Amino acid sequence: MYDIAIIGAGPAGASAALFAAKAGKKVVMFDSGKSITAKAWVENHYGVNEVEGPQLLKTGQDQAAKFGAEIVTAEVESIKQEAELYTLNTDQNAYSADHIIFATGMSAKAAEQFGLTILEGSEPRVAKVIKVNERGHTDKPKIWAAGTVAGVSVHTIVTAGDGARVAINVISELNGERYVDHDILK
Repeated sequence: MYDIAIIGAGPAGASAALFAAKAGKKVVMFDSGKSITAKAWVENHYGVNEVEGPQLLKTGQDQAAKFGAEIVTAEVESIKQEAELYTLNTDQNAYSADHIIFATGMSAKAAEQFGLTILEGSEPRVAKVIKVNERGHTDKPKIWAAGTVAGVSVHTIVTAGDGARVAINVISELNGERYVDHDILK
């Protein structure tokens, strides 16, 4: 059983996984291999020299894995609510989690199939987004969304920051108090 399952391994998903795993949460992140960042050339990501999208994705995913996030290369095909937990099914396995973060980039298809409230997107080429509140919470218990699919700008730096923000809100809920992660120089 996982504390947090993250659907999507792009900038929003990997950033959420990084924060959650570093906070000691048991995290599984699903990578369908469909991130639009894989086609990007990025020169406007703070703290990073220009980088090819695939390398940015790998770096983010490696950072999350360093702190214990499990990365599953598979598409989530269905989600079922069972009492207080959710079961996410891929073509090979099932995974149970307490909380779910949708970080599916430009695709709201899985969220729509799961029954989340979907709105028209306002970003160019983003047709649909998941309705969330100011904390990134959807209209279903323990279900969250971050990044482009939550109506945030498609830019990698913005979606990565939103993934971290939503993860901090989930961690805070799990801990029962506001979570802060401030590292200092060693």
